Amino acid sequence: MAVDRDHVLRSAAALLARKSTATMDEVAKAAGISRATLHRQFSGRDALVRALESLCIAECEAALDAARLEEGSVQGALRRIVVEIEPVAGLLAFLYTESQLFEGEGQNEGWTKVDARIAALFRRGQENGELRIDLTPAWLTEALYGLVASAAWAVQEGRVAAREFPYMIVELLLGGALRREES
Repeated sequence: MAVDRDHVLRSAAALLARKSTATMDEVAKAAGISRATLHRQFSGRDALVRALESLCIAECEAALDAARLEEGSVQGALRRIVVEIEPVAGLLAFLYTESQLFEGEGQNEGWTKVDARIAALFRRGQENGELRIDLTPAWLTEALYGLVASAAWAVQEGRVAAREFPYMIVELLLGGALRREES
């Protein structure tokens, strides 16, 4: 019987987004396969995490495409990004913490591309006077990732309502990033 790799990855993503310490046995059970079958697909946790990283990058790229970053105001585009990225926020939160285990290794080139697209949006906002210029686009990009991860954890643990996810992130980020008129 052929194993549906996409199903295994999505099952692993759903589990690890809820329980980052899940074992490979638990991942296999969540996917409805044996540990041996999982091991044939992914030689270990590192290989699984790398495959999940590739899945998350693809999902983030699709979210950025759907958010139409070039259209309208930067604030509007940012709101669309957060709405579009919400379905993958749990996996993004998992990878955000898991990436600390891969120190010294080069960053996946896919993240560089995603980062560049988001940073370009922030740069556009700075150039058109919509956003303050004393915070770098790279920092604003990292802040966005951090807020998405934090909101995903807060929603998952029931500390905040899921319907508040986009509002919490965008309002906090823009509240700190919006350019203020000098008095």
